[in-house]
Amino acid sequence: MAFFSKNQQEPIPEVETKVWSCTSQDCSGWMRDGLSFEAKPACPLCKCEMELETRVLPELS
Repeated sequence: MAFFSKNQQEPIPEVETKVWSCTSQDCSGWMRDGLSFEAKPACPLCKCEMELETRVLPELS
């Protein structure tokens, strides 16, 4: 007899992803580049400038 658990899922692959990161020392806001509507967005949390960087994140399907 086989037992199955809902907790056993295939791992989600991680990929290098371009993100916009807030430049403020007091804010940890960031967003994926592909989900931004502006060419150079302002931080949605504190309205400071953001800079482009690369992070390893779970791949979106």
